[in-house]
Amino acid sequence: MIHNTLKRKLKEGKACIGTFLVTGSPDLVEICGLAGFDFVVIDGEHGPTGPENAVNMIRAAENRGTTPIVRIPNRLESSVLHFFDVGAHGIQVPQINNAEAAKELVARGKYEPVGMRGVAFPRAADYGLCDISKYFAHENEETMIITHCENKVGLENLEEICQIPEIDVIFLGPYDMSQSMGVTGQVTHPLVEDAAKRVIEITRKYNKAAGVFAGTGEIARKRADQGFQYITIGMDVTLFGGKCVQEAKAFRG
Repeated sequence: MIHNTLKRKLKEGKACIGTFLVTGSPDLVEICGLAGFDFVVIDGEHGPTGPENAVNMIRAAENRGTTPIVRIPNRLESSVLHFFDVGAHGIQVPQINNAEAAKELVARGKYEPVGMRGVAFPRAADYGLCDISKYFAHENEETMIITHCENKVGLENLEEICQIPEIDVIFLGPYDMSQSMGVTGQVTHPLVEDAAKRVIEITRKYNKAAGVFAGTGEIARKRADQGFQYITIGMDVTLFGGKCVQEAKAFRG
């Protein structure tokens, strides 16, 4: 059964860093763990990863001491079930824009008495070799549910979403929020910054962790100083691509 170190760190008020992994590479998961990232977000929304590949990335994360979160493509019951069953320590879910959607997500991601997650004995249950009498309550406690706040509708309904106890993190997507605000790509625009302040204000009120995407470690540090705790620094392709450009420029003078 899983032991979610990220969830504990966030509850202790610590700021944690991770990155999105869109290439589907378990090797890059291991590198992130060795580099000191607290978590990785295995991207099943914008990347090619499904449950069959995610399970190997989750194993890699556990092997290297970083927490595996999976961003799933939607809140369908099959998506929630598959990624939790293969061992995700948490799911990150786009477009959760009201309390109804959040409650539906919780019902699909938690076992009774909290929800109605489908019962089986997959990898998450140590293939049925764990103490089943303890597994269901343990899984409810250890797994995380992270919802995106990425448009004006979600922001307007954020307070009611935060009143749902099982939601652990509200993740601000600044690029999608900028598009919703009519300033696409301007992630430092005052409208987006006002949204960031609102997310921090409401999450603090309801004892949730606030999350955000940051392009660089420097920006991540500033976001942590603002009050964000769950911070993703870029993604595998941008981190690698940026380093490639830097070294090519250094060579060519």
